[in-house]
Amino acid sequence: MSERPRRRLGALLTTVVALTAVLVPAASSAAATAHGHRPPPRMPRTVVIDGHRIQQAKLRLDHGDRALRTAVDALTVKADSWLDQGPWTVVDKPKPAPSGDPHDYLSQAPYWWPSQPKTAENPWGCPYVQRDGERNPEVDTGTDRPDIGKVFNSVTTLSLAWYYTGRKQYAEHASDILRTWFLDPATRMNPNLNHGQFIPCKYDGRAIGIIDFSQQYTSVLDAIALLDTGAPGWSKNDRTGMRVWNTSFLDWLVNSDFGKQESAAQNNHGTFQDMQIAGLALATGDKDLARKVVLDARALRIDPQIAGDGTQPQELARTRSWHYSTFDLVAYTRLAAIGKQVGVDLWAYRGPQGQSLFKAVDYLLPAATGAAPWPYPELEFYRYAASDIVHAAADAGDRQAQAAVPQLETPPGGDLWALRPAAEQLDSIAG
Repeated sequence: MSERPRRRLGALLTTVVALTAVLVPAASSAAATAHGHRPPPRMPRTVVIDGHRIQQAKLRLDHGDRALRTAVDALTVKADSWLDQGPWTVVDKPKPAPSGDPHDYLSQAPYWWPSQPKTAENPWGCPYVQRDGERNPEVDTGTDRPDIGKVFNSVTTLSLAWYYTGRKQYAEHASDILRTWFLDPATRMNPNLNHGQFIPCKYDGRAIGIIDFSQQYTSVLDAIALLDTGAPGWSKNDRTGMRVWNTSFLDWLVNSDFGKQESAAQNNHGTFQDMQIAGLALATGDKDLARKVVLDARALRIDPQIAGDGTQPQELARTRSWHYSTFDLVAYTRLAAIGKQVGVDLWAYRGPQGQSLFKAVDYLLPAATGAAPWPYPELEFYRYAASDIVHAAADAGDRQAQAAVPQLETPPGGDLWALRPAAEQLDSIAG
C-alpha cells in the first residue's frame, strides 16, 4: 500500500475513534435515562448548604444507603403535598400596598392588635397596640405574607426532592412557582420590601418587615442552585432573570433606608439581615461583600448579642424566649456556613468575654435533649426547634453537641439534616 492510502486510512480510523468516544457515552446516557437512571449528579453551587455534601449524599443514595432512603421518603411526602398547590403571585391580594403598585410586597405586623371596636368610622379598630409573641390572625388575610411562606417552603422542598429523585414534576413545579412570583412581568414582585409589616393607622411599612424574607430567602437561593444543575423546566433565561432580580434586591437591602435600619438592629433581625446580604452577595458573585459581612459579624453580632455564658439576652427578654434563641442561632449557623465558602471560620471566633457560637448552642442542650426544662418564659415550647442548630454545631466539631444528637427530638416531617445540612427554622410561628 502506498503512503497516501495509508494516511487516508489512518485519518479515517482516527475519525471513527473520535466519533465513537462521543456517541457511545451519549447513547449510554440516553439509555440510562430511558431506563429511569440519571447520570452522576452535578455538584450544586449552593450558598449555605455545602454543595459537595449534597452531591455525596446523592451518590450514597444511588448506592442504596438505607438511612438516606428513609429521609428521602419523608422528603417526597412533603414534596408531593405541594404538587397541587400554587403557583402564587404578589398581585392577587385584595388591595395593593400603600404605594398603589400591586407588584409591591405587603405584610402586616404580626404582634400588633386593634385596641378599639371596629366601626364604620374606625374600620381598623385603631390605635393598634403591641402584644409580643401573640399573633394577630388578621395578618394572614389581605396581605402577601401567607403566600410568600408557601413560595419559600414549596420551592425549597420541591427542588431538593428533584435533586435526589430525578422526578421532573418536582423541578417543573418549582420552576413555575419561581417564575410566577419573581420573573413573569404580569405577576412578578418588585425587588423591595417597602411595605413589610405595616401597622394600620401608624406605618405604611417598616424596616423590621425585612425579616419576612431574611428568615428563609437564602434557602430559596440554594433551591435555585439545585435547579441550576440541569433541572427540567428551568431555563437559561430563568437563571439570568433570577440573578438580575437578586442583584436588584441586594442593592435595595444594602442601600435603602429600611435596609440600613435593619442592618443596625441588635437582635435576631440584624443577624438575619447579615445572613441574607452575605448569601445574596455570594449568589450574585460579590464574594468580597460576602466575606466582609461575615468578618464584621464577629464584633458587630457575636460580641454584643451573645453573653460569655452562651445566653442571648435580647432573645431571652421575649415572651417566646426559646423560639427566638433557637431562631437567632439559625441565622448564625447559616452565616457560618456562608463564611466557610469565603474563607472565614465563624465557629472558631471567641469574643472578649469568651462569647462563641459553640457556647450559645451548648447553652440550649439541656432543654434540647429533654434533660432539663427551659428556665425562661416561653408561650409554646417545642423541643425540636433546636435540632438543626445542634446538628450544625456537631458538624462543626462541638463534642457536647455531638453527644447530644442522639437525644434530639425529631422534627415534624422527619429529620432531613442528612439531605440538606443547613439549619432551618423548625418551629415556624409565621402561620
